[in-house]
Amino acid sequence: MYSKLQYISQGNISAEHLINIQKILDAGCTWIQLRMKNFDSNEVEDTAIKVRILCNKYNATFIVNDNPEIAKKTDADGVHLGLSDMTISEAKNILGNSKIIGGTANTIEHVVKRINEKCDYIGLGPFKFTSTKNNLSPILGLEGYKNIISKLNADQKSIPIYAIGGIELEDCKTILKTGIHGIAISGMLTNAANKKLIIEQIKNISHVDA
Repeated sequence: MYSKLQYISQGNISAEHLINIQKILDAGCTWIQLRMKNFDSNEVEDTAIKVRILCNKYNATFIVNDNPEIAKKTDADGVHLGLSDMTISEAKNILGNSKIIGGTANTIEHVVKRINEKCDYIGLGPFKFTSTKNNLSPILGLEGYKNIISKLNADQKSIPIYAIGGIELEDCKTILKTGIHGIAISGMLTNAANKKLIIEQIKNISHVDA
């Protein structure tokens, strides 16, 4: 159910998000997060409706960033919540227990908190500097991931944790060797000339290291 690769959408306007998502789906990615920061909520909802249709066509998982209400209205598969967004339990009250609720983390304390909140997956980062996010949290790097994963018990490690933040193709193999479940990518895939090749290479790395 939980893909090794998540794509987080980019675009200056709604149409760019849709074009980028279409290209990523065509290239073989099966997990899409619509992330439209600083957009009007009506525009986000309209875009989410279109992304839902696209993801249905490709049998891909569709996650809405930040907004459980829009996720519910558009029948998304779930929502991803930042540390300053509403709580996991509040989102569950809106979406019910059948939807996926992911959450951001930056420290071991955040990770444990997310696990205790019954988060379905965790986006842990940033791996390194990324220009796609404002107010960047402290950078973790490989040692940060190793340190956090080493402190989790077996039950805690059953929650899928994704590395996120400025990840390039050459980083993927070493990141996955830390015990991280998967990779969440935005800029690297959006800007790649050959998206299909990149996705296939990540999937091959994930398969070998799984």
